[in-house]
Amino acid sequence: MRTIIADSGATKADWRVVHPDGTIQTVVTEGINPVLLSQEQICTILQILYDSIEGKVDEIHFYAAGVTGPQMENMMIECFAKSFPQANAFAYSDMVAASRSLCGNHSGIACIMGTGSNSCFYDGTSMAPDKVPAGGFIIGDEGSGAVLGRKLLSDFIKRQLPKEIEQSFKTLFPDVNVDFIIQKVYREPKPSRFLASFSPFLNDNRNHPHINNLLRTSFAEFFSRNISQYDFTRYPVNIVGSIAFFYSDLITEEAQKQGMTIGTILQGPIEGLLKYHLK
Repeated sequence: MRTIIADSGATKADWRVVHPDGTIQTVVTEGINPVLLSQEQICTILQILYDSIEGKVDEIHFYAAGVTGPQMENMMIECFAKSFPQANAFAYSDMVAASRSLCGNHSGIACIMGTGSNSCFYDGTSMAPDKVPAGGFIIGDEGSGAVLGRKLLSDFIKRQLPKEIEQSFKTLFPDVNVDFIIQKVYREPKPSRFLASFSPFLNDNRNHPHINNLLRTSFAEFFSRNISQYDFTRYPVNIVGSIAFFYSDLITEEAQKQGMTIGTILQGPIEGLLKYHLK
């Protein structure tokens, strides 16, 4: 049996093709988000995947942030039916991807900390229905790259940054001013991605007291406003995402301050998903 397992963001999709002889093929395509793309656009991307694989595909497991409910699930399944008519296809949300990659078949708290943030309790089979809503970067997404960037830019335009950090910021981003920020955040698509693009600057300056406090406060908010509502005394907190990976030391320390234990941290879910499905 030939199986495809995929994790897709808005920018790129990471595909693993498990061939009948056990070899694993990696394919990378443009990202697929069914909320943002038409069926025609999705099918064009899937054609590139199809051309990269030799042999009949029997099963497809596709995970993406845009798979937000039955309508988007059905849309993706219809697209796969056109490109891989003999395959049995399934589509799942990125939160299911996080749960399966982090917890496998065991119960636990699963989280995403990347451009956005999210969390749930996973019972080893499915997400519990009382998950804390993410809320997006305007009213939620604590500890995410978008919120970190939002806080940094807010400090910049309100003249709250220490002089040395402000000067470093202006040197690295000479075109970024109030008008530019307003254009990117309020008038152009994908503002969260723009905001999250400033995470490397924060990481490079993480030892400065002002930036260190910004980071720690944001991560503390993630745990107090989200994870505190799950049974964290019995289950460790498992997290997938670039923010979790690159700030794992600060995140672990802030979790411990609130009596929480960090379990597994992964930069991305694809290898954990591969292990889950191969089992």
